[in-house]
Amino acid sequence: MIRCNNLTGPVSRSAGGLYESVRRLAQELRITGIEVAVLGSLDEFTKTDIAAWDPVTIRAFRTFGPRQFGYSHEYLEFLKAYRPHLIHTHGIWIYSSMATLIHAKRCGIPYMISPHGMLDPWALRNSRWKKIPAYWLYERAHLNKASVMRALCESEAESFRKFGLKNPIAIIPNGIDLPEESSRKAANHEGKKTLLFLGRIHPKKGLSNLIRAFARSRGSRGENHEQWHLLMVGWDQGGHEDELMQLCGELELSISHKIHKNHTGNDRDDADVIFYGPAFKEEKELLLNSADAFVLPSFSEGLPMSVLEAWAHGLPVVMTPECNLPEGFAADAAIRTETDVESIAQGLEALFSMNDADLKEMGARGRALVRQKFTWQNVAGQMKDVYDWMLGGGMPPSCVEIS
Repeated sequence: MIRCNNLTGPVSRSAGGLYESVRRLAQELRITGIEVAVLGSLDEFTKTDIAAWDPVTIRAFRTFGPRQFGYSHEYLEFLKAYRPHLIHTHGIWIYSSMATLIHAKRCGIPYMISPHGMLDPWALRNSRWKKIPAYWLYERAHLNKASVMRALCESEAESFRKFGLKNPIAIIPNGIDLPEESSRKAANHEGKKTLLFLGRIHPKKGLSNLIRAFARSRGSRGENHEQWHLLMVGWDQGGHEDELMQLCGELELSISHKIHKNHTGNDRDDADVIFYGPAFKEEKELLLNSADAFVLPSFSEGLPMSVLEAWAHGLPVVMTPECNLPEGFAADAAIRTETDVESIAQGLEALFSMNDADLKEMGARGRALVRQKFTWQNVAGQMKDVYDWMLGGGMPPSCVEIS
């Protein structure tokens, strides 16, 4: 049986989409017969969230020094005792990169890296001053010596090559669990329809331009258009939420703030923009089930779990090409918009002009796309094929591109 260590940062909700994607991949890999142990860092949410990893072996280590770097000597101690056949690191620029590099060199084992969008151009420019020393100290060697780089999509693979990497690349997307179709609640439109954003409240998500575009689209709607409100669900990062609320005031958009204890998505809150706060598990499911559409005007993504979740729940989507899901445009499951205000406003106008039947049909196409390509069973099967090839050689799987 293959023993594989997956190394990551936080193993709780604070990791955002990585929490869901790494957790579900590890669980599905275990079903394929791979012995998986996940190593990550301990934080204030770990105690609450760790049970969701069952039955995967999970180790959360107390870290020292800068929290984002996540240093812990216990990574190397566990790797030495566990003796994995291979390692899979998720994310870069953190201590798990260094631990992988050190252990792989000592023991002569292969490893895979999943950067999850962290080598895309926008991501590289963000906090560039921190990444330059990290690159020369350890990340350059970590990247160049990887047996396989895992890309979530073709555009991420292209970013690897532009960065100068010559490693084999496995193009394997994230996955999603399909909820029962019967779980979706019928919309109640005594109030406004709900346009949902779900994710970190962070500048890279394009939320300032979204709010400006939303304000612009309000003024141009015809009398026969249903009214919509924008529901912003997620945790604030770096005070960006306060900036967005101030922008709403400047644009004369009414707001509600952190009403998540009672809000279901269909109640009679008539604010234009609702800052809901974070939502997880059953609460998040309720919001997805009761929304009417989803939006992600991001400047940079790997492959966003939130869009896959929206499609899985039968929601039409408005998104940018930077979300790296061109399949959604090809399947007519999403409205394409660029990252600027005018383009986002045009995308919202296209959405707001659709009737209920059109919205439902677009959402159904997204759900069909997820069923066809993005289930965790499909993803884990491809990953197992690549792991087997990394250890046994021979012809590479069809998802692997050789430089």
